[in-house]
Amino acid sequence: MATATATAAESGPAGALLPRLFRVATRVQDTADTWTLALSPTSGEDVVVSPGQFMMVYVFGVGEVPISVSGPPNRPGAVILTVRDVGAVTHAICAAQPGAVLGLRGPFGNSWPNEVARGGDVLVVAGGIGLAPLRPVVLRSLEAASAYGSVTLLYGARSPADLLYPAQLEEWRKAIDVDVTVDTAGSGWDGHVGVVPRLIGDARFRPEAVTAFVCGPEIMMHFVVEELVERAVSPDRIHVSMERHMQCGVGLCGHCQLGPTLICRDGPVYSYAEAAPWLKTRQL
Repeated sequence: MATATATAAESGPAGALLPRLFRVATRVQDTADTWTLALSPTSGEDVVVSPGQFMMVYVFGVGEVPISVSGPPNRPGAVILTVRDVGAVTHAICAAQPGAVLGLRGPFGNSWPNEVARGGDVLVVAGGIGLAPLRPVVLRSLEAASAYGSVTLLYGARSPADLLYPAQLEEWRKAIDVDVTVDTAGSGWDGHVGVVPRLIGDARFRPEAVTAFVCGPEIMMHFVVEELVERAVSPDRIHVSMERHMQCGVGLCGHCQLGPTLICRDGPVYSYAEAAPWLKTRQL
């Protein structure tokens, strides 16, 4: 069976510019407004995606949006997407039933640099739907646990009902440090209440040997980085995923420009040392 390569540039014009047909194999509701879909290629040609990369997902007659891949990394097979229903296209994706056909282009973008964390500690900090593109980092860290020191996941959501992958979070607790917080909660919640950056002070990692992977709302990432720098983590050891307007995926339309870079081509993963001057730039 043929296997597609890991980047759009190498996958040729068909992979970069023309959508390939994928059939919805499974559809699981994660929260009130979020679903995880497994999409299998109708052609039998597998797609291998690195952690942090994204696909352009096309709903025929509706439109196209970029969605980060949330499944196991670097494995041929179904493409796993976790999608929040926030607009016309994402609503149509979330509503797609098993058997429905969608178009996918990609994978696009660079990946989370797990390899630079080898021999050191791994810190994953996620807010809301930001856990989806970071789930492959956690899975890879679990698969190669002996290559790292401590592995810690700090995750925050709006409420307990908005937490992604609750069953998997409990499984991960058996092997790594997992700390979860929510913005608001009722009397049945016995965990943290507050924003994610507040968890960093008590997190267990060596500042001089940690690699941090951060994804969520930009304001959350800003304060997470502040806390990490306060704990003496070097900015070049902090990696953030930027998700501004991406419409083409191949660096042609210019909508995702961030400083001198294009997120779909040069990102979406940047070291904070590189992205710091641009994080205060408002979206146009």
